[in-house]
Amino acid sequence: QLQLVESGGGLVQPGGSLRLSCAASGFTLDYYALGWFRQAPGKEREGVSCISSSGGITISADSVKGRFTISRDNAKNTVYLQMNSLKPEDTAVYYCAAIDVGRSFRCPLRGYEYRYWGHGTQVTVSS
Repeated sequence: QLQLVESGGGLVQPGGSLRLSCAASGFTLDYYALGWFRQAPGKEREGVSCISSSGGITISADSVKGRFTISRDNAKNTVYLQMNSLKPEDTAVYYCAAIDVGRSFRCPLRGYEYRYWGHGTQVTVSS
C-alpha cells in the first residue's frame, strides 16, 4: 500500500555519475520530508541527504556535499539523488525514506525518524 521503490543504481567507474530515483505509491509526498541513506557491507547506515516537504531546505552529509544533489518532483511523486564525482567509498546500497512533517521545514538525517523505507538499490563504484 505505502511503498517507496528506488531505481537507477548500477556499476560506474570512479568519477562517473548516476541518478537515483525513488517513486512513491499508495500515498502522495506533498507533506513528507524525504531522505537518502546508504549502507555498505559491515558498516552502519549513513544519512546522505534530505529534503523538506516544500523542497526549500536540503541538507547533505559532509562526505557527499558538493557532489550529490537531492531534488523532488511532487507532481511525479518522486525524489531524486544526482550523484557526481563518484568514489569507491560511495559503494553501498542506497535507500530512500519518507516521514510526514506537514508543511514544516523539518529535514532530518537520522534514519530512526523515518517511517517509510524503500528496499534499496545497489551502487557500485569501481574501475
